[in-house]
Amino acid sequence: MANERVETIVYQGLEGAYSHMACQQYYPHANAISCRSFAHAFDLVKSGAADMAMIPVDNSLAGRVSDIYHLLPEGGLYITAEHYLPIHHNLLAIKGTKLEDIKTAYSHPMALSQVRRRLKNWGITPRADVDTAGAARRIAHANDKSIAAIASKLSAEIYGLEILKSNIEDEKHNTTRFLSLAKQPKTISQGENVVTSFVFKVRNVPSALYKALGGFATNGINMTKLESYMVGGSFTATQFYADVEAHPDDDGMKHAMEELEFFTENIFMLGTYLADPLRHYKLKIGANNALD
Repeated sequence: MANERVETIVYQGLEGAYSHMACQQYYPHANAISCRSFAHAFDLVKSGAADMAMIPVDNSLAGRVSDIYHLLPEGGLYITAEHYLPIHHNLLAIKGTKLEDIKTAYSHPMALSQVRRRLKNWGITPRADVDTAGAARRIAHANDKSIAAIASKLSAEIYGLEILKSNIEDEKHNTTRFLSLAKQPKTISQGENVVTSFVFKVRNVPSALYKALGGFATNGINMTKLESYMVGGSFTATQFYADVEAHPDDDGMKHAMEELEFFTENIFMLGTYLADPLRHYKLKIGANNALD
């Protein structure tokens, strides 16, 4: 229909970033808009200027994106979906460049760490840039055959660069977990393959965390993630982010949450959403990475 409204999804980074790729892959009909920061993306969704945000939270090689765990409990948004995106880095250069021409490669430090062995094998010096897409834009503007970018295939298309080598990540399982965030939580039926995420702060008493989590073990609830971080500038005030594979209405989950409440100061439910099909298979995905 001509008047059908198109949803808007925001992401952090320049056009061509891996977050941009995630938006295109999982929400191909949405209008994807870049943001200068994660906080800006949160604000746009919270204000109603955007419908959703696509935010990276973990990478199988580099670990967590630490800023996100501070934003989630205070950002006023809810997790509505998770997406596991295999990350395939590419060596990009201006057209007509040969591999032996390249002396330096620019990219985000995290991306550079994921292609470290490959660059060393080629004798290319890594140089840090703000982000992967920004590095690609730098190479396009510089018009210098001695420099390259480590970035996505989408970046090559957007900035008119040539892919000299594709899928150059050092490890096959290089995967980033993204979360879709919205202003309202999503209703998920009980009995489906779901994940529930929440944030809690334990009471400042001996063995509080051990006792708080005991209910998940005794009720057979699989906790797949537990992240801690300090809050309020205190070394004694610790907040935790958790993912569990259960629905809030499951009997075992209800009992576990009751026990958790007894040993915590507060709990904030971030959302219940369908588990990504790659959740239990992410270590098997990726490209053939024989060094060349």
